[in-house]
Amino acid sequence: MIDTHWHLWNTLLRGMSDGLASSDGPGRSGYFMTSTGLGRHFLPDDTYAGTRLAAAEAIDAGITTVHDWAHNVRGTEWAEAGLRALAESGLRARFSYGCRAGHPNDRLMDLDDLAEFASRWPAYGADGRIHLGVAWRGTGGSNPAMRVPRRLYETEIRAVRELGLPVSVHACGPAAAAGQVRAYAEAGLLGPDLQLVHLNNASAEEIALAAQAGAPVSVSPWTELQIGYGQPVTGELLAAGLTVGLSVDTTMLSGNADMFAIMKAVQACANSQACANSQARDEFALRARDVLRLATIEGVRSLGLGAVSGSLAVGKRADLIVVSADAPNLGVLTDPARLLVTAASPRDVELVVADGRILKRDGRVTALDVPVVIRGARTALGAVVARASA
Repeated sequence: MIDTHWHLWNTLLRGMSDGLASSDGPGRSGYFMTSTGLGRHFLPDDTYAGTRLAAAEAIDAGITTVHDWAHNVRGTEWAEAGLRALAESGLRARFSYGCRAGHPNDRLMDLDDLAEFASRWPAYGADGRIHLGVAWRGTGGSNPAMRVPRRLYETEIRAVRELGLPVSVHACGPAAAAGQVRAYAEAGLLGPDLQLVHLNNASAEEIALAAQAGAPVSVSPWTELQIGYGQPVTGELLAAGLTVGLSVDTTMLSGNADMFAIMKAVQACANSQACANSQARDEFALRARDVLRLATIEGVRSLGLGAVSGSLAVGKRADLIVVSADAPNLGVLTDPARLLVTAASPRDVELVVADGRILKRDGRVTALDVPVVIRGARTALGAVVARASA
């Protein structure tokens, strides 16, 4: 299974999207303020601990490829720390290099650092298992409070494209961010190398513009619902001919990295939502086999890796999982696709293989020492909170 957009670093902050807890209960600072406020206090080892915790959970949940949308790269050491965790995990990955949390809107991202990092990429790519991309701010991403001047975001994406790197951007998530795709289209910035994340509040015109440009899309139902973006518009995206993949996004909001639950949510929303296409409010608008494709082959195509993974075929890398049918929730064998989408859970994942290496066997993660990973994450979080509270 393929994740197409996940802020692995802030897995360390799971359950903290309301802010720091106090004697009066949790705060109300919300996801953006909390992740930015605490993200400023991350050291490289904290990025390593958060990314490693996310990687362990991905393996346990049967996710073989992750898109690490690293939007807290505070310097080369932070990027290297995240990549070290990914390399140790054995997962296939895209590492999308982004700005640091709280980066000023009136300043360019450090393009010189990015170019230097890209020039040394073979040292980080784990023999091709991990590839480099860029997490682009665009006009300001999913946070409606952010506004980046056009001259800056155009300079950034053009510099990235000169390096030949794929780009990903948050677009039209909240209602206040509607119009972002139109802005990119008018500037000539849309293309098949630009992944658009969310699109919940994109207009029909914007969806058509994205489809015309061949831009892939990433959908993250649990976080989109939790943060108030509204239901994902998967049916409209598919009806327009867009390539769609599924996303964990951030476990600060979603709570966990359960791709089975993500599939179920996507199907339920697509079949119940009133939308422009003729499949609205239809039990069969998005069938189980179709949503399973979004979690596998379509997801990897959205990352430009369709020739590498996403299906079992001669010439592709050995990325696969085996799901046991021994638990009561899978105790009868009927339609395999529907069982995987509606009945299975991470606990049913018996075997995980990525790039030919066994990462989970007999229901136990073998690529990482999970108790050590958890202890490291707890220690790191304590240090981050202490620094933030000082």
